[in-house]
Amino acid sequence: MDISEVAKKAKVATSTLRFYEEKGLIRSIGRQGLRRQYAKQVLDQLALIALGQAAGFSLNEIATMFGQDGQPELDRKMLNDKAEQIEQMARRLHFISEGLRHAAACPAENHMQCPTFQNFLTAAIAGEYQPTKL
Repeated sequence: MDISEVAKKAKVATSTLRFYEEKGLIRSIGRQGLRRQYAKQVLDQLALIALGQAAGFSLNEIATMFGQDGQPELDRKMLNDKAEQIEQMARRLHFISEGLRHAAACPAENHMQCPTFQNFLTAAIAGEYQPTKL
């Protein structure tokens, strides 16, 4: 496949493909005229790169997920560690969402006098993100 076909199928710019190639994330298999050519497996590699980025991995971390042949070689501990980080972030975001929803609907005239809001503040300052009394 030539670079424009890969870009279209993967929904990335050709400049992104050239950048990924420069970083060693993907490899072209040659040229046809001036156009870079790629093996079909590059689409799987690009999907893994996209998934890695969505999970918050850096491009350098993603580069370690590929063997010399371009096939995935995933470090299970690194994946578990990232999954735990994402779980912690999800808990924090859920806590923040609940706090915002409460503040928006709170019947108290002054939020600072609301016991539930005070529990959110206490939990937030302690870094707990899970108030015990709501």
